[in-house]
Amino acid sequence: MGEMKKVRLGRTGLMVTKTSFGALPIQRVSFDEAARLLRTAYEAGVNFFDTANSYTDSEEKIGYALSDVREKIIIATKSAYTTPGNADMVKRNLELSLRRMKTDYIDILQFHNPAFCPTEEDPAYQYLVEMKRQGVVRHIGITNHRLFVAHEAIDSGLYETLQFPFCYLTTEKELELVARCKAADMGYIAMKGLSGGLLNNAEACYCFMKQFDNVVPIWGIQREEELDQWLELTERTPRLTPELRAVIEADRKDLAGSFCRSCGYCLPCAAGIDIPQAARMSALLRRAPYRPYLSDEWYTKMHKIEECIHCGACKSRCPYGLDTPELLRIMLEDYDAFYAAHHND
Repeated sequence: MGEMKKVRLGRTGLMVTKTSFGALPIQRVSFDEAARLLRTAYEAGVNFFDTANSYTDSEEKIGYALSDVREKIIIATKSAYTTPGNADMVKRNLELSLRRMKTDYIDILQFHNPAFCPTEEDPAYQYLVEMKRQGVVRHIGITNHRLFVAHEAIDSGLYETLQFPFCYLTTEKELELVARCKAADMGYIAMKGLSGGLLNNAEACYCFMKQFDNVVPIWGIQREEELDQWLELTERTPRLTPELRAVIEADRKDLAGSFCRSCGYCLPCAAGIDIPQAARMSALLRRAPYRPYLSDEWYTKMHKIEECIHCGACKSRCPYGLDTPELLRIMLEDYDAFYAAHHND
């Protein structure tokens, strides 16, 4: 493979590969399998790896696989920050991340989806500024799923990167964020490029992202075939053909309106419902191999919806304003109809 295309990540000045590695899914595989995926990506030219303190052992796996080439890669990680003024939370998380990844610095430390935008006076932000002065944190960023927090972060001028969901199902509101980040010279890291697995044409997703010279997608990778797919597309650099545009338009029409992005911020559910999967079951049945979802296990999981206690917690936590209990009710009706029609296929 030739030299991978790199993108300047806003005013960080970091040159990161346009094809980058989202390391959330490697928490689901063994250390050796994760190391093989990470090392293969690195050896193919990928230099940007995104993880988070809360992704169980993802950081440890990065340290296990890539600590010997630390100076040749760029790592972004995230710290939860739930209570304004509680800098100790961020301090503990940063120290843990450094230890897990066997490094003495983090290239980009991001506040992880806070419900508010930390200000310049916030002790946690001031702590990161001090860590930046010491060289422990090189750049400060923020991730979010809430448009108003994203706009506040851009307006503040305090953050060098924004990580936000972005894919070809995006609306004008997300496109505006991309444009505002470009104008502010703020790096835009795109998560959910496959919309939580609802989009299954990788070439269409790749070509859509290629149109935006300031957007860096982090593709979540768990299996070798997924990595191979992104590496092959990166090598071939396909163009957005009329056929791919037709795929995009069909998906936009099919998935228009209220759909679950599988961000998981509705959890935990007091009734034990797997909301991020159950709330998009109709699309999964239509757009993915459906047989696995007709198992006894999934039948039981979907019928947990009947145990909903209507506490409203999931609805109040949804950053997209979905009426989650009503969406779950509809998904169960659709599931039962599909199950009745297909479970004996």
